[in-house]
Amino acid sequence: QVQLMESGGGLVQPGGSLRLSCAASGRIFSINNMGWYRQVPGKERELVASIISGGNTKYVDSVKGRFTISRDDAKNTVLLQMNSLKPEDTAMYYCNAKIRERGYSFAGLYWGQGTQVTVSS
Repeated sequence: QVQLMESGGGLVQPGGSLRLSCAASGRIFSINNMGWYRQVPGKERELVASIISGGNTKYVDSVKGRFTISRDDAKNTVLLQMNSLKPEDTAMYYCNAKIRERGYSFAGLYWGQGTQVTVSS
């Protein structure tokens, strides 16, 4: 069974940096899209950044120039480097990936358990 495990969240002051990491494990044949979403209580989950297997990236406007998404296919890992953090970046951050398991002809969508990011002085 495929699992996604996030790490790297925590408390940081405004202007600070954090790096989130998400590692996929299990019977993985291939990984297509990988991404990071975030959610605050009472609001819908929003896409923060995504990266496809070819390396093309997308970002929500509010994080452009501050966040960088990257992936290490050898380690089945996606990273989110977050710089110049603002209080409005405070949220639970979730990793997401479209993964094809060995023995299957289609890819499924998987989510991590989430990691809390709090930006506060």
